[in-house]
Amino acid sequence: TSDLQCCCILTQYTCILIGSISSSFPLFVFIFRKPKTKRSKRFLENRGPKLTEDVKSAMIMKGGNTSQMVTQALKDIYSLKKPNAVLYKKKNITRPFEDSTSLEFFSKKTDCSLFLFGSHNKKRPNNFIFGRLFDFHVLDMIELGIEKYVSLSEIKTNKCPEGTKPMLVFAGEPFETDHEYKRLKNLLIDFFRGPTVPAVRLSGLEHVLHFTALDGKIFMRSYRCLLKKSGCRTPRIELEEIGPSFDFVLRRTHLASEDLYKLAHKQPKALKPKKKKNISHDAFGTRFGRVHMQKRSLSGIS
Repeated sequence: TSDLQCCCILTQYTCILIGSISSSFPLFVFIFRKPKTKRSKRFLENRGPKLTEDVKSAMIMKGGNTSQMVTQALKDIYSLKKPNAVLYKKKNITRPFEDSTSLEFFSKKTDCSLFLFGSHNKKRPNNFIFGRLFDFHVLDMIELGIEKYVSLSEIKTNKCPEGTKPMLVFAGEPFETDHEYKRLKNLLIDFFRGPTVPAVRLSGLEHVLHFTALDGKIFMRSYRCLLKKSGCRTPRIELEEIGPSFDFVLRRTHLASEDLYKLAHKQPKALKPKKKKNISHDAFGTRFGRVHMQKRSLSGIS
């Protein structure tokens, strides 16, 4: 019949639509597909769930209509996020708040869990949408409008090397009190945090991203740390602005429910630290331990 269709998904399973009772009740059959080569087996294992997940990558793309400011701003964000980012140069005619199907498709294709979408129209000029996905479905989306922008090339200073892990600083009461600003803070940390490292050397702390929430706006500034001589062992630190610089205004939001948000943050039991028995701490952080000894006979002691 005309209702018969077939589709194939690039995962370990093949999904076949064999027919439909009505437009609301399609009939699917899921068939397990075993990898035929070692290369495809490694690919599926790499895409599968892990105890310690890989560094989150971001998709950076522009919509059907963009301005020169949005295009250049996307390139600057890409330069901050490299190498954990994918920049799409072609236009993608989609509206994430109305239909996120294309974002979820590209997320599966590139294995990215973060995205930045830039667009421009008369109703919402110079528009950014920061978002993240959970299990290849959109979890959070927050729309920010660009009111003022200074690019990397406009500030003539030495830049930080590619892949430098930034220090994130958040200032402003809304980041602690307002629910939407709290989620925005969490999303920005997720987007810019970079890889998890076991140790950091002092000379490696050279990039600072500062976010300030004030009077309904979010100010984003990028600085380079300069270590100067101070006459003692600890150097004197100066901040030099290197760009890019943004003045954002909060627009639309699409936030996950509390249940889905908790599910996305759930950790496997193997990663949770085991509780150490007979060890306690007081209010000042002092650690106390209890030692159990065998019962001793005191009758032989004179």
